[in-house]
Amino acid sequence: MARNEPTHGTDGAAGAGESAGRAPGRRKAVRYAVPVAVAGIAAASIGIGTALASSGDPDLPGISAQDLIAKMAKSDTQQLSGTVKVTTDLGLPSMPEGLSLGDGPGGKAGHGPAGKGEGEDAASPQAKLTELASGTHTLRVAADGPDKQRLSIVERAAEYSLIRNGDQVWAYDSKSNTVHRSTAPKDAKGGKEAPEELRGASPQDLAKKTLAAVDDSTSVSVDGTAKVAGRDAYQLVIKPKQAESTVGAVRIAVDAKNGVPLKFTLAPKGGGKAVVEAAFTKVDFAKPAADTFAFTPPKGAKITEDRDGKDGKGGGKAGADDRKKGLDESGLSGMNVIGKSWTSIAEFKTPGGVGPGAGAKGAKGGKDAGPAGALLDGLGSKVSGSFGSGHVFSTRLVNALVTDDGKVYVGAVTKDALVKAASK
Repeated sequence: MARNEPTHGTDGAAGAGESAGRAPGRRKAVRYAVPVAVAGIAAASIGIGTALASSGDPDLPGISAQDLIAKMAKSDTQQLSGTVKVTTDLGLPSMPEGLSLGDGPGGKAGHGPAGKGEGEDAASPQAKLTELASGTHTLRVAADGPDKQRLSIVERAAEYSLIRNGDQVWAYDSKSNTVHRSTAPKDAKGGKEAPEELRGASPQDLAKKTLAAVDDSTSVSVDGTAKVAGRDAYQLVIKPKQAESTVGAVRIAVDAKNGVPLKFTLAPKGGGKAVVEAAFTKVDFAKPAADTFAFTPPKGAKITEDRDGKDGKGGGKAGADDRKKGLDESGLSGMNVIGKSWTSIAEFKTPGGVGPGAGAKGAKGGKDAGPAGALLDGLGSKVSGSFGSGHVFSTRLVNALVTDDGKVYVGAVTKDALVKAASK
């Protein structure tokens, strides 16, 4: 394997921060918004599958980590098309076919076994894309500048597509022959930005989020080269230094020619296969054909429309207000973030409490905790501290502490870190 030595050492967090700060484009790379540790990357929704096309390591000129990050930040590639294989393995049970994480009984989120919702449209992107949170999926992606993007989830005998062409955003579910039309939301400057659902499902988007955590709590190095989708790439390795983080390492394969991330792998500290991996299996940086972004609703399709976000389901201020209202009603508003970078913990309160002693008024229980208490005892491990008692629920990356009085602490951190945060 061709090796590329880092310029600031395996423990050079300060070097990573300081040197990168002097490199052209470095400040641009770290402006990306930080999710709650890497929980936002793994739990929201987007995970990633096995990468193919590995056929020997290319011999490339040496490059430092800071220069490779700068190369990624300065990359202005806006045209591409290709196939991405996505796999997420958080250690959660697989969802039955036809159901998504957003479904309630009977598939009310629009993706029940019959492929039709009760009161919701089956093409709604918010519900459909939660399916990427587990299992392996094949995506077809295409982009031609900031106003034209397409993402398709290829399923057995069906396909779901999300298409943005100028101001118009179309979502089509071929299984139910349902179409959802909306208008692209406006950015801070009044221009149109890509809908949230079109961001975050590619190696590029995941790499941007991870680069936001590169600070003095992080070790950064270049660890050899690789072939991804037939292209030469450098391998950037990012490792948290904090012992409380459950992230082992993030490995990003960066196109040696244009700086585009081609593969993203998130490995847990506990070992085993990757929790999140996203990789192009095919990629072409030529301008996609114009008809790639054209869409006409098929004959007989059921069409729902956002009317420029005024119905509260899509883009625009109305859509944002509706989502906030939904959080308020679910009791998940008022989230507080404890800590920073890789060890960030989200703290919020659920309505009425969810612990074994929480009744209609959140009253303390005990021996008479009932079925809810028995269920929590079976699913999580019981813990206690100055906060009282609660249960810790674990995946291969993300841990969550639910206290008996209804507070929730979640992050890509150890159980002890959650108990410590709740005890403060």
